[in-house]
Amino acid sequence: MINLKLNEDARKNNITRCRERNIILPTIAQMKDPGSIPDKIKERLKGVGLWDVDPLNLFRITWKNEPKESGGDFGGVNYMEFPPEITGVETRIIALVGKWFPTGSHKVGATYGCLAPALVSGNFDSVNQKAVWPSTGNYCRGGAYNSALLSCESIAILPEEMSRERFNWLNSIAGEVISTPGCESNVKEIFDKCKELREERGDDIVIFNQFEEFGNYLWHYEVTGNAIKEVLDAEMSEGESFKGYVSATGSGGTIAAGDFLKKLYPESKIAASEALQCPTLLRNGFGGHRIEGIGDKHVPWIHNVKNTDMVIAIDDADCMAMLRLFNENAGRDFLVERGVSEEVVNKFDLLGISGIANLLGAIKFARYFELNKDDIVITILTDSMDLYDSRKKEMHEAYGKFMREDAAKIYHHTLENQKIDNMLELSYYEKLRIHNLKYFTWIEQQGRELEELNSQWYDRNYWKNIQNLAPEIDREIEHFNKEVGL
Repeated sequence: MINLKLNEDARKNNITRCRERNIILPTIAQMKDPGSIPDKIKERLKGVGLWDVDPLNLFRITWKNEPKESGGDFGGVNYMEFPPEITGVETRIIALVGKWFPTGSHKVGATYGCLAPALVSGNFDSVNQKAVWPSTGNYCRGGAYNSALLSCESIAILPEEMSRERFNWLNSIAGEVISTPGCESNVKEIFDKCKELREERGDDIVIFNQFEEFGNYLWHYEVTGNAIKEVLDAEMSEGESFKGYVSATGSGGTIAAGDFLKKLYPESKIAASEALQCPTLLRNGFGGHRIEGIGDKHVPWIHNVKNTDMVIAIDDADCMAMLRLFNENAGRDFLVERGVSEEVVNKFDLLGISGIANLLGAIKFARYFELNKDDIVITILTDSMDLYDSRKKEMHEAYGKFMREDAAKIYHHTLENQKIDNMLELSYYEKLRIHNLKYFTWIEQQGRELEELNSQWYDRNYWKNIQNLAPEIDREIEHFNKEVGL
C-alpha cells in the first residue's frame, strides 16, 4: 500500500538536504486546514508567487488558496456554481476549482501525497535518486514541480500529443522530459517507458506511478473529500440533499474523494466519467480522444470500483465545442444574452477540457436521476484554460472565426440537449466486470499480486486500511521536520 518502513541511510540524506535547503514539509492536516500553518510561514508566503519554485509553496498545496497569482493568503475552498441557464437543469451543480494550486492543477497535491511518505521514510533518496513521474499531463507537471521545490531531480513522462503549454513549462522545471507515442489514452506506452527506464537505471530512479500509488488515493480522500464536505456544509440548506459526486476516472485519485463523501452521505452516488471515444469502463472499449488529463484504456489499480455507482461517457467533440463557447467573445456574449450573469461568464476560463467533461457528466447525472432544485451534485475543475490556449488557436486555424451562429448551435446541441445516452448504472456484476479488467494491466503486465486484486474486492478492510493512514503519515512528517530542525 503506502510503504512507511524506514530506510535510515536515505532518510538521513533527505533530512540533511531539507536542512541545507530550508525545506519544511506540510502535513495532510495542514493541507486540509491551512489555518493550522504557522504564522511565520504565512507571513513569508506574502512575498511568494503562486507558481514560484520556492519550498514555501509546499504549504500552498490546498484547495483554500486566496485566488491570486502572488502573495495570497488562505481562505475558504475555491469553488463555483453553474446556473440553470448553463446546465439546462434545476439541480445545483457545484465544482471545486483547481486553478489556484501551484502549477494551476490539483495534481500537485496528488504528487505530494506520493512523494512525502517516501521522503520521510527514506524509501526515496532525494540526493542519490531521481523521481520519475509518468503521466498524461498534469501529474508529471505536479511531480516535477514538487521535485524542484524539494531540490531533487525528476524525470517527466507524458504522451507527445499533449498540449504545448505542458511541454514548454516542463522543459524549464524537470531534469528530463520524455514524450511517449500517442495521445491522452496511450497509457500503456507510458508504462512501457517506465519499464525501460527501470531496466536501464535500476536503483538510480524511483517511479511514482499515479495509477498505482495509494498516496494519490489518500490525498484526495482526505484533502479533496474534506474540501467538498466544507462546501456542502456552507451551501446545503435544510431540505436540500447531496445526490452525487462526478469525476473522470483518470488515475483513480480524484474519484477517491467520493469514498469519503459516501461515508458521510450513504445515499449519495459516485459517477465515473470517461471519453466516449475510449469507453473502457462502459464497453471494455479502446481508442483515442482529446479530453486531456484523464488517461484510460485500463482501470487504475487504486480505483475502488466496488464503490462506484455509475459510468458516464462524454463525447470529446462536445468538450472541444464548449471550450470555444466558453472562451470566445462571441460565445460569451451569446451566453449573457441567454441570461447568464457576466460574473459567471467571466469565470469560464477556470474550466480546462477535463473540467468541461466533468460539468457535462454532472449534467447527464442530474438528467438521468431526474434531480430537482433541492438536489446538489459536486464535481471537479482539475485545471483551467491556462493550459489550453494552443488548442483554442488550433481550432481557429481548423474551423475559422467563432461566430454567434456557432455559439447558438453549441449551446442548444451540447447544453440544452445533453442526453442520458452512453451511461450505465452499475449492478454488482457490472462493477465486478470493471474491477476484473485490472487483471490484464496490473497482474499480467505490471506484475502485481492476484491475491491483492482479490482483496480489493472481497476484503472489507482493504480500503479502510488505506484511508486510516493519514494520521500515521502526518506523525512521520512531524518527526522528520523535528529532525530537520528548522
